[in-house]
Amino acid sequence: MPESRDTEYDSHRLLLRNTRLADYDDIHHIMEAVYPNLDGAWSREQFESQIQRFPEGQICIEDNGRVVAAAISLIVDYRRWGDRHKYWEITGKGFLTTHDPDGDTLYGVDVFVDPEYRGMRLGRRLYDARKELCEKLNLRAIVAGGRIPGYARYREEMSPQQYVELVKSHEVTDPVLTFQLSNDFHVRRIINDYLPDDKESHAYATLLEWINIYYEEKETLIGATKQVVRVGAVQWQMRPLKSLDELLQQVEYFVDAVSGYQADVVLFPEFFNGPLMGQFNQDNTAEAVRHLADYTDTLRQEMVNLALAYNINIIAGSMPEYDGRELRNVSYLCRRDGSWDKQYKLHITPDERSYWGLKGGDEVRIFETDFGKIGILICYDVEFPELPRLLADQGLQILFVPFWTDTKNAYLRVRRCAQARAIENECYVVISGSVGNLPKVENMDMQYSQAAVFTPSDFAFPHDAVAAEATPNTEMTLIADLDLDNLKELRTHGAVRNLVDRRLDLYEVRWKR
Repeated sequence: MPESRDTEYDSHRLLLRNTRLADYDDIHHIMEAVYPNLDGAWSREQFESQIQRFPEGQICIEDNGRVVAAAISLIVDYRRWGDRHKYWEITGKGFLTTHDPDGDTLYGVDVFVDPEYRGMRLGRRLYDARKELCEKLNLRAIVAGGRIPGYARYREEMSPQQYVELVKSHEVTDPVLTFQLSNDFHVRRIINDYLPDDKESHAYATLLEWINIYYEEKETLIGATKQVVRVGAVQWQMRPLKSLDELLQQVEYFVDAVSGYQADVVLFPEFFNGPLMGQFNQDNTAEAVRHLADYTDTLRQEMVNLALAYNINIIAGSMPEYDGRELRNVSYLCRRDGSWDKQYKLHITPDERSYWGLKGGDEVRIFETDFGKIGILICYDVEFPELPRLLADQGLQILFVPFWTDTKNAYLRVRRCAQARAIENECYVVISGSVGNLPKVENMDMQYSQAAVFTPSDFAFPHDAVAAEATPNTEMTLIADLDLDNLKELRTHGAVRNLVDRRLDLYEVRWKR
């Protein structure tokens, strides 16, 4: 139960707390006023049993010492009851004998407010307190049967299903259902004969559910799902290098530096190994980049070793892969457990095609990591919104974008598109590129970058939807903490919900293969 809270409301002094046995007379008075056409108030024996069996679930609001609103709840193993239960059965005839401390669902028995206090949003406070209790007890959801008293006016015109749809679309207001929908409950189904004496609802009820997005099925001391992920991005200085060993020394320096901040993952830029191309004939850039691909297997394995040694996941920017027939651009995810995966660049720019003869991959993947579900899109790919949307449908939490751009306008294309992807897919996006120049490397002679971490745009995130950004065109690292619970909150309770509100009845994005 949350701590008690005082609130000044004109001459009122409101206190939210757990209900006590001494409150029975006030509770009896309110219920008699609220339910004159039903069974009226609980008996004293029922009231005492409710408090004794589950005291944390019985919540009330008092005003200057008098109870003016209350909520009654119990815990059930919902699989035992299913969606076709009856009110008096699941509540143990009001005595809560069905309360199961080992259950997974908080069941809403009743909420009532003194008619003199309506308009003060006390019902919302009680609902919020229930949600806090559900989260604190790590229960899967809150379920309740909801009356639809407004249906009596429309009974001759439509079915209860049609009535509920009208309420959901705000064409009709129901005294109970409208309030519950506004408190983030959704209708699982409509049940008949739920409360036979409810003549206003004609014994129909809506079965409502609120999902606890923080629910953990099993607590784990080691290897538990992370709430806050620390990401690092390397804004990489392009400098002439004579050997792979020189490159690896620079890579290890940054892995060491970022892991020193206990980061979970570090991102390198696209073609960060480009300086090694300076060793090859620049009159034939297509041949030079294929020679660069000779280092790829060794470089990938060395970065896997660094991930193991420094206990950090590494997204190894990107590098060329050549199998003797096709040249592709690939990014490796090197996990700190020694495993690795890869993502090819799908969209090839006209420059990459004409200078190097690059070809695109044919698959986009979601990757499971020890800090969440991630995606990797190399540079140009982030400018195609279909790819992140496909990943979002698979649970994408963080999108990593290694890029290489030569001019500011090219960089801004990547940046603006990455920001849009964060908002429309309700995820974090981390981008990083290279800076400096390589005078003797054809087609990679100029670099422009400002590494950044972008967020969705809502109250839980920075006001400009930018978690962190580097100094432009300066070699440095960027570190940011990303709260994954904020994504859960956004996707369920955000001011807007771009994923949930898509009109999938009109359009869809799907993979052809």
